Amino acid sequence: MSRMSERSIVSDDVFGFAPDEVVLDEPTRAARLKWVVIVDGDIPAGRMVNAVACIAASTGQAVTGIIGPEAPDASGHLHPGLPWAGCTILHATAHQLAELRAKAVSSEGVLVTDMPMIAQTNRVYAEYMAELAETKPADLATCAVSIVGPRNRVSKLVKGLDLLS
Repeated sequence: MSRMSERSIVSDDVFGFAPDEVVLDEPTRAARLKWVVIVDGDIPAGRMVNAVACIAASTGQAVTGIIGPEAPDASGHLHPGLPWAGCTILHATAHQLAELRAKAVSSEGVLVTDMPMIAQTNRVYAEYMAELAETKPADLATCAVSIVGPRNRVSKLVKGLDLLS
């Protein structure tokens, strides 16, 4: 995780939205923080989906208040909460993804969650952690990056990238 500005800290180094910032009846663009996920557009579709799902889970855990409340359907069946502030999925080349991750990590007030390619080649989490510990940052290929931060800062970081289609 990168450095965080005072605006993004809810309290005691908790990153995300304060309870009074969770506004469910306004467009997602009204939210102070913006969430984007950028995936390597050259990897197979199944690996893309896996990477996006994994870093979305990690991001949802790390960002306070980003997941809305559960909601009932017409029959009363409850559905788990979803990201009320939205999440945009973009694609990039491996080179663009590496550059974007480096810029985002050094950007004040931005949370960066990534999924190294080696996470998809290890079936045992402890083995993934051991391989990660031995991999130099310059040698670490990334298949997806999640960025949450001030709307204008995140928009500037991902300017020019296209939606995943």
